[in-house]
Amino acid sequence: MSMWIAVLVTGVGCLLLKVVGMTAPRRLLDNPRIADFATIVPVALLAALIGLETFTSGQSLTVDVPRVAAVAAAAVALALRAPFLVVLLVAAATAAGLRAVGVG
Repeated sequence: MSMWIAVLVTGVGCLLLKVVGMTAPRRLLDNPRIADFATIVPVALLAALIGLETFTSGQSLTVDVPRVAAVAAAAVALALRAPFLVVLLVAAATAAGLRAVGVG
């Protein structure tokens, strides 16, 4: 039951945050500091999520070579400005290929 309460509270909090963001005055959103913050935060959150999913397994830190290699291959594909679908395919093929040959 407490999990459902947490889900509902989080959902209501996200909705309120969205409403506050949509009703914020334009002059506030045009502030360079807030614009920089709004640009950087999603990138930081995505990087944290990728790091968390790459280097953890359950409650412990792990180095899973295929996962790390897949993230590295995706980073190279992104640096080469590959389309997002290609980036995903390169990462998946790298991890699958390494697991197929017995690495990890």
